Amino acid sequence: MNSEKFSDQSTQEHRFPCSACGADLRFDPEAKLLKCDHCGADQPLDKGDAPPPRELDFRAALNATLPDQAMEETRVSTCPNCGAEVEFDADIHATECPFCATPVVTDTGVHRQIKPHGLLPFALTEAHARSAMTDWLGRLWFAPNGLKDYARKGRQLSGMYLPYWTFDAQTATQYRGERGDDYYTTRTITRDGKTQTIRERHTRWRAKSGRVSRFFDDVLVLATQALPTRFTDGLAPWDLSELEPYVPDYLAGFRASAYTVPLEEGYESARDYMDRVIVRDVKFDIGGDRQRVHDLQTAVSEVTFKHILLPVWMAAYKYRGKTYRFVVNGRTGKVQGERPYSAWKIALAVIAGLIVAAGVGYVVAMNQQGTGGF
Repeated sequence: MNSEKFSDQSTQEHRFPCSACGADLRFDPEAKLLKCDHCGADQPLDKGDAPPPRELDFRAALNATLPDQAMEETRVSTCPNCGAEVEFDADIHATECPFCATPVVTDTGVHRQIKPHGLLPFALTEAHARSAMTDWLGRLWFAPNGLKDYARKGRQLSGMYLPYWTFDAQTATQYRGERGDDYYTTRTITRDGKTQTIRERHTRWRAKSGRVSRFFDDVLVLATQALPTRFTDGLAPWDLSELEPYVPDYLAGFRASAYTVPLEEGYESARDYMDRVIVRDVKFDIGGDRQRVHDLQTAVSEVTFKHILLPVWMAAYKYRGKTYRFVVNGRTGKVQGERPYSAWKIALAVIAGLIVAAGVGYVVAMNQQGTGGF
């Protein structure tokens, strides 16, 4: 999406030509400017009057009554392998999916969707992200050497803005449960002809009911199914307090993934997280040494949401017919990805372990013989 963005009423392009030579500019994470790789010129970002990231009403979105300025139309391509929807430049008709390295021919399908309301700009350059990834790979001793070499010498990482939902909600929960307080007794037993005194734990239970409340702020939910959440969850934490207003200039030189997880489905995931936290709050409120929760009645109000974009450097490598994916937090350099294993390295480690064990056994046996002879 480095040179194309479509508004809610038309397919107007946002391009970023260099004022000196006319080549495309890109956002430089270090300088926080738009830079030209052709002639070296730079220019400041045009933030205009972009509003700060703001909460939108969840019910209004479900009822399709959000204001027009909260919506947009985008042209995206759908990967036939992983289903990712990725926005591409207007002049690109064939490329590789950054999520799984599958060849993709753009279909320029038009999607009407909720506009991003904020983003975290990239803070790390591709070179810094690549260094973080190669360091991470270097610590994976069982990874195939060929994959490590291929990753180090391969093409550049792709800068991708991933879509997320954030949810705010006020909750109030009535609960019924039981509080368990431990106490101990001792008794004497005879085992193998020996008398022992043992200490036994018992729990005294009593009914407990009450009310807990919590305001949830910015519960984060990944809004694409193209990446496993085990990857993206491992990139946290994100400094959401540093969210910037959404302006196309930040996307110059990068791509953006359209959301494929509907808002309502994203809210269900957020509620699952909220419910786990509420159970923890209830157990804390019950107190004691142990807790039983029998019934929860939660009222949820003031639900709002944002659609935001978070920066990730990505690499998808095909090695011996298998795709390996790596993702790097575009602000902190934290790395997550596939953990490939080399069969011969594992076999070598097993053999080495057996040799060490045999050597230790031999030394112990010789010591025992020497002691017996003396």
